[in-house]
Amino acid sequence: MRVDLFDFDLPEERIALRPAEPRDSARLLKVVPGAPPEDLTVRDLPSLLRSGDVLVFNDTKVIPAQLKGVRRRGEATAQVEATLHMRIGPDRWLAFMRPGKRIAEGDRIHFGHDGNSCFLGQLDAMVLEKREGGEVLLGFDVSGPFLDEALHSVGHIPLPPYIASKREDDERDRRDYQTIYAREEGAVAAPTAGLHFTPDLFAALDAMGVERRFVTLHVGAGTFLPVKADDTDEHRMHAESGTVSAETAAALNAARVRGRRIVAVGTTSLRLLESAAAQDGTVKEWSGATDIFITPGYRFKTADMLMTNFHLPRSTLFMLVSAFAGLDTMRAAYAHAISTGYRFYSYGDASLLFRQQT
Repeated sequence: MRVDLFDFDLPEERIALRPAEPRDSARLLKVVPGAPPEDLTVRDLPSLLRSGDVLVFNDTKVIPAQLKGVRRRGEATAQVEATLHMRIGPDRWLAFMRPGKRIAEGDRIHFGHDGNSCFLGQLDAMVLEKREGGEVLLGFDVSGPFLDEALHSVGHIPLPPYIASKREDDERDRRDYQTIYAREEGAVAAPTAGLHFTPDLFAALDAMGVERRFVTLHVGAGTFLPVKADDTDEHRMHAESGTVSAETAAALNAARVRGRRIVAVGTTSLRLLESAAAQDGTVKEWSGATDIFITPGYRFKTADMLMTNFHLPRSTLFMLVSAFAGLDTMRAAYAHAISTGYRFYSYGDASLLFRQQT
């Protein structure tokens, strides 16, 4: 499909730089194909669900994956930045480097020269491979838990570019850019639909008899990459690693047999469920990397509803929601959201989408 079909104009002032306080006070746009959008708040979510419905959350935990450092090549040095996006070994990460043209295989990178690290103020790595689009494979001098400790010492919270271009990250972001149920470290971007949930909202959902299940998809920095191709067939998705446990798969299959609805909280949860599902919709225990790219015409096998934030124009995520609820439906919903002051992107408001019937 033509990528320009997924374009729209978004005023700068609609981009949220901080989340709503409290989190569940954010606005929620109910979107049902064939019906006018309905303005609600996240606190209204329990009233939209039924006893026995299952919410599926992504419990990945954001790590301080934004690194600033110095590239050394002989006597020559240059300031560089790395955004880690996928771990492929105890001491190895795929990363996007800026500026990419300053990087070559064999370069030594010294991260964290601000004195905050327990490793004498720096974390060293070597560029093992240089790939397309500024992507590299980094081999660090420490591995396993020692590397994790070093990243927490020298790294920054990897705020999305549309926020980072307007302000620096701070201590508040270490709390705000994390779901309250995050537990599996490895993401470099938050599963942002989940940021709206609070203990009070969980209590209200429990009282309604709504179930909670968890999957893990470590969101990569590739989620922010623009689609530069003119046609969706020419775009390459970056892989992300995830897991669906046997327990979660069994619970979702049992809910389906009972006629209950499955509600994916976030596009990451939905992408992982679709990766783990058989053609008949049965969810299997699953672990691995997925680069599933969902565009209109895709036949969903798992979720009946999707809770998600508002996404960038021409992005793979806007393509996904357009596949779920219909392109015309989503273009109308976004036009309504823009005209009525909804806040967009990672720290913005939410929508609850009902799947279009095909």
